[in-house]
Amino acid sequence: MSKERIAVKLAPKSSKNDVLGWETDLFGEKTLKCAVTAIPEKGKANKSLITLLSAHFDVPKSAIMIVRGDKSRLKIIEIQGLKDN
Repeated sequence: MSKERIAVKLAPKSSKNDVLGWETDLFGEKTLKCAVTAIPEKGKANKSLITLLSAHFDVPKSAIMIVRGDKSRLKIIEIQGLKDN
């Protein structure tokens, strides 16, 4: 089991909750694109994102933490308990 940090680009107020896939920028940095139906108000979109990532990576919600970007669409997420590949 390991701990990993990933960059996430969040699209709130979307038509459905979904992990849209990875994109790579010009510098080779990977970002996971996600969409949630929740509005970005009072932490609702962040809570929805944590629930979505919990199901996607098959880890408990308590294992996911927003390290940076709490009020931004671009976030750094730390996930504990990922299985080593």
